[in-house]
Amino acid sequence: MFEKVCFIGLGLIGASLAQAMRDKNLAKSIVAVSRSQSTIDKGINYGLLDAGFDDAALAVQGSDLVVIATPVQAVKKIFEQIKPFITDKTIIMDVGSTKGNIIADASAVFGDDMPKGFVPAHPIAGAEKSGIDARNAKLFDNHKIILTPLDTTSKQAVKKVIALWAQTGAEVVTMPADYHDKVLARTSHLPHLLAYNLVAQLAKHNDNMDIFRFAAGGFRDFTRIAASDPTMWHDIFYANKTALLDAIDEFSEQLSQLKAIIETNDSEQMLGVLTQAQAARQHFGHMLNKTPYLEKQAMKQTYVIAPAQQFEGSHTVAGDKSISHRSIMFGSLAKGTTTVTGFLEGEDALATLQAFRDMGVVIEGPNQGRVVIHGVGLHGLKPSHDPLYMGNSGTSMRLLSGILSAQKFDSVMTGDPSLSKRPMERVAKPLREMGAKIQTTGEKGTPPISITGNQTLTGIRYEMPMASAQVKSCLLLAGLWAQGTTTVIEPEVTRDHTERMLTAFGYPVTVSKVHNGNQISVTGGGELTACDIAVPADISSAAFFMVAGAIAQQGNVTIKKVGINPTRTGVIDILKLMGADLTLTNETTVGGEPVADIVVKSSKLQGIEIPERLVPLAIDEFPVLFVAASCATGKTVLHGAAELRVKESDRIQVMADGLKTLGIACTVLDDGIEIEGRGDVAQVFGGGEIECHHDHRIAMSFTVASLRASDTITIHGTETVNTSFPNFAELVNSAGLQVKVVTD
Repeated sequence: MFEKVCFIGLGLIGASLAQAMRDKNLAKSIVAVSRSQSTIDKGINYGLLDAGFDDAALAVQGSDLVVIATPVQAVKKIFEQIKPFITDKTIIMDVGSTKGNIIADASAVFGDDMPKGFVPAHPIAGAEKSGIDARNAKLFDNHKIILTPLDTTSKQAVKKVIALWAQTGAEVVTMPADYHDKVLARTSHLPHLLAYNLVAQLAKHNDNMDIFRFAAGGFRDFTRIAASDPTMWHDIFYANKTALLDAIDEFSEQLSQLKAIIETNDSEQMLGVLTQAQAARQHFGHMLNKTPYLEKQAMKQTYVIAPAQQFEGSHTVAGDKSISHRSIMFGSLAKGTTTVTGFLEGEDALATLQAFRDMGVVIEGPNQGRVVIHGVGLHGLKPSHDPLYMGNSGTSMRLLSGILSAQKFDSVMTGDPSLSKRPMERVAKPLREMGAKIQTTGEKGTPPISITGNQTLTGIRYEMPMASAQVKSCLLLAGLWAQGTTTVIEPEVTRDHTERMLTAFGYPVTVSKVHNGNQISVTGGGELTACDIAVPADISSAAFFMVAGAIAQQGNVTIKKVGINPTRTGVIDILKLMGADLTLTNETTVGGEPVADIVVKSSKLQGIEIPERLVPLAIDEFPVLFVAASCATGKTVLHGAAELRVKESDRIQVMADGLKTLGIACTVLDDGIEIEGRGDVAQVFGGGEIECHHDHRIAMSFTVASLRASDTITIHGTETVNTSFPNFAELVNSAGLQVKVVTD
């Protein structure tokens, strides 16, 4: 990449970059300037340098890249020394952790002749040890390098510097110099100042020997950075004086607030600070990298499933995702403290929980399904400092759209690549009719979503063009703040968790029958009162166990305490129409939701034409019902399910592709599918490789198919199962399946 590179300074950063360039043959010649002859000698003996100098003016001559890796206070003098030897082809790059002062020094020296090759840079990397002996060619791997090019910097020089850092394994970002200095003052310079200050404070203490002797890991971890080079940090603190002083003022204000919380024994506020800080520490990484909350979903995962014959036992499946979402929302908006048990600790529900933490709600947990929410009331939410990250959760984004449209502050919601492709205009359009200012992205109306706050919402009467519990819930939630009454009319009955939970939290809801659906109304201006919520097992998760028990050659399974809300039992009705041996026992009501144990035994299923009235009641369960249909005798026909095409994947097409791979004849329809069942044979499916397109329900459905397979089924992209059923593989294996989880 370069003919001759001159390093001025061979500390940790300079020597590490030089070693990386040497190892990758990025320069024909590498020379360096150092005040220490010993450092020069080492550099030559190590094979790092071709030559060394003690005079920068001599060293830089003929160099096409000059790297200034000295303390920031020395940079101006270096500019003066090298100025006569800089040409239009010379790239100059410093690596200091402050940028405004470096640029000011360059301006003072070069004036109107600012080199076009000047590219200020800051590697966000380091180590406890310094000097040439601490060099590490891999120091910059997976670290960020910040460039702050000037308006006069040539694009070609920036492009070449980016290419150089890319060769070291670093990720390059660019930003204005003043913004860089503000950010680094808070994230790097202030922490170093505090570490030095704390060690100095304790060193002066009369009991300093015991203090340091009995210091725990937290003290050692935090003060490790106080072992850095004092001269370097002395220079940095003064070089970035203005931004650092602002950061100290902010920290002092926050510290004073914490002091007042302790003085007044304000337990809830203290808990809020601690829980929000803990969650934020983990959440920022997920949001910036768009990675999942659960570690095992962050890794690519594949299921390799051997054929099995039995599916038996008594099992408790994952908590209901829909109710888990709503328990966080309603608990946060209520007055008082809500305790939730059975909370689903999956990706989607955790996204909702984090969003409300970001808006100032104190939430304890989750801890083994228990969450304690200290509600702030309908008018107590606070603006998030950053976009709210919804991960892969369409429910979170659509329902929160209704809540956020009524707030006094602006909001932005983002999601992972999958959620960013899903349609959001179905909630945005009616919200605009209510007076909301909401903007989706692109021609297809997808995330990110931007919502302008401080709007007055007015209740509307809205007839939904298609049955959707998410749209209905979004509008009812917005209606809590709207002037007048909001009425939603659904063409078919959809899940009514929102209506039930509003009632449980003491908010009046009017529900009346209209045609095949319901008319639901709420009047704005009320309030929610905290109550405890027991989340039942999710019928959508139980559906995989129901179908497994029905199609297994030796099937006898009991799924405990499953929510059997009548707006969710379409899967039960459809399986019974197909002839499944399925019974409900121990029926009761928990927290306003009906629950029961579901017992399913091996069954001879028959193909049917699925009644369209049942489609909205089983919309999430159809992928596994397609597996049941394949194991039935005769044809199964589904119409009226166009909604399946805009889920996490096009579930109709993806399921059809997988079924064909496994030897099932099926025909895709615009709004459904026809499946030719093979229930007259023991081994309905062959083996093969399935792409689930990172759709958790597709992955779990084809896992169940192994009960009637003749060979191994391999399913790619199964990490997303953690969005709704974190222990799925473990649980189905305990029932008789043979699922091997392979991670990359």
